[in-house]
Amino acid sequence: MSNLLYEKESYAIRGACFRVYNTLGGGIQEKIIERALVKELEHCGIDVSTQVRIDVKYNGTKIGTYIPDAVANDKIIIELKSKPFLTKQDEKQFWGYLKGSTYSLGFLVNFGPQKLIIKRFIHTPKSV
Repeated sequence: MSNLLYEKESYAIRGACFRVYNTLGGGIQEKIIERALVKELEHCGIDVSTQVRIDVKYNGTKIGTYIPDAVANDKIIIELKSKPFLTKQDEKQFWGYLKGSTYSLGFLVNFGPQKLIIKRFIHTPKSV
């Protein structure tokens, strides 16, 4: 038995990303990828919101706003890239957004020209 956080949604998101990549390839505009991925996720029964404004908080105080490319089922952040490779800065920035939000799971997905990269991030807030 698996204890994967949001297992059904995680599986659907990964599968949708692969289907979009296999159809369109990589290295194309992020907006085009976003539109295709939204269609694919909706086809899988996932509710998708785009350009949702998420407050980023520090010690309970709002310090900024993050607008991810998509949010799946009101619980998973999806950030899309279309570049030759992901940098440590891309990962660090996404990790900071996830930690500063109320979300526990996020996917950083790069539709690169050579390959698809899907990075799954889990943040479990520490109890005080």
